[in-house]
Amino acid sequence: MSAYTLTRRRLAGAALALVFALAPAGAAFAAEKLKLGVMGGDEERIWEVAKKIAAKDGLDIELVSFSDYAIPNEALEKGDLDANAFQHKPYLDSQIAARGYKIVPIGYTLVQPIALYSKKLKAFADLKEGAVIGIPNDPSNGGRALKLLEANGLIKLKTAEGQVPSVLDVTDNPKKVEFKEIEASQLANLLPDLDAAVINTNYALGAGLTPAKDALIQESRTNNPYGNFIAVREADKDKPIFKKLVASYQNQEVADFINANFKGAIQPAW
Repeated sequence: MSAYTLTRRRLAGAALALVFALAPAGAAFAAEKLKLGVMGGDEERIWEVAKKIAAKDGLDIELVSFSDYAIPNEALEKGDLDANAFQHKPYLDSQIAARGYKIVPIGYTLVQPIALYSKKLKAFADLKEGAVIGIPNDPSNGGRALKLLEANGLIKLKTAEGQVPSVLDVTDNPKKVEFKEIEASQLANLLPDLDAAVINTNYALGAGLTPAKDALIQESRTNNPYGNFIAVREADKDKPIFKKLVASYQNQEVADFINANFKGAIQPAW
């Protein structure tokens, strides 16, 4: 065997070894995966669009669907999820205060203005004295509901700056309305038993309510502090994989899907 032939074989072997050495790194990139917790229904539909965009960038998103706000942060904190996308800052702040979660927002997704609905009334002005109004029983969304009612003149609240109001902070209630604090996911189901209820948009849409047509009053869509976002564990916030996750959602294709399908009930928040 000539020295030339031996050299060629050695070079070929070295090249092959290099290919095998690099293969695991390439395979790991191609198989980059994460579990993302989202609310079922319309929010999950939007994420299906973002999931396809992420796949083009080598990111495989497994969507884990929830129907209850109380679970996704606990699942994220425990490591059962890599990220979640369902909440606004006042809600996360209240969860951190109550449970000590080390969770942070990394990118905005959507905003869903909360609204008051009724099966018994045609207009907000029709609320009678002693009416029973359902509001979410979690502090952040309950406070949000009370602020909506205050903004429309039904009640007055007294709270310190930055404080989330509760029914104990109602200082003026001319119509003597009664507030029933109910799990947010159940308000739409119990609406026939109430005079009215303040319902989060995802649950309203899931119950066949259309904000533009059915809401008696609704939050302003401009300067709304309740934009939802993607959240991760604080220790993970700078990982490149999450930059891909945010970019997959904050995409014109996702914005176009939201605007085309939800007629303003859900809006892009980035």
